[in-house]
Amino acid sequence: MSDQKLAPPKRSDFVAFEEIHSRWMDNDAYGHINNVVYYSFFDTAVNRYLIERKVLDVLKSEAIGFVIETQCKYFSPITYPDLIHVGLKVIHLGNSSVKYELAIFKNDDDVASAAGNFVHVYVNRSTNKPTPIPQNVREILAGLIL
Repeated sequence: MSDQKLAPPKRSDFVAFEEIHSRWMDNDAYGHINNVVYYSFFDTAVNRYLIERKVLDVLKSEAIGFVIETQCKYFSPITYPDLIHVGLKVIHLGNSSVKYELAIFKNDDDVASAAGNFVHVYVNRSTNKPTPIPQNVREILAGLIL
């Protein structure tokens, strides 16, 4: 394992952005947004992106993405009432899975406060068994490849 510190990504490293307002309740006892909330930002950004492009209906889509893996590295704190911008891009698009790279930027900062990844495996809603990513979803995801 390397002792070399990973540099935070920049906004130019991402294809799309979703804006999220931080909330008072996101702050922890130390006065900054709690680490677990960052995972919620990732989940919200990915799903909002798909919903807004009409390739995910959370109540009716036959194929849905289950989160099977997440990771986050923290570089600098965020506090309420900072405005959050989640950068998105796809770094792997498989038959039934997609891996996103994400970064969290506060306000107008060009350098990320946190960065990570997020993996969805698409499953059939009724069986929970893996299924190929639907073509309409695949086309939207392909647009996130840098």
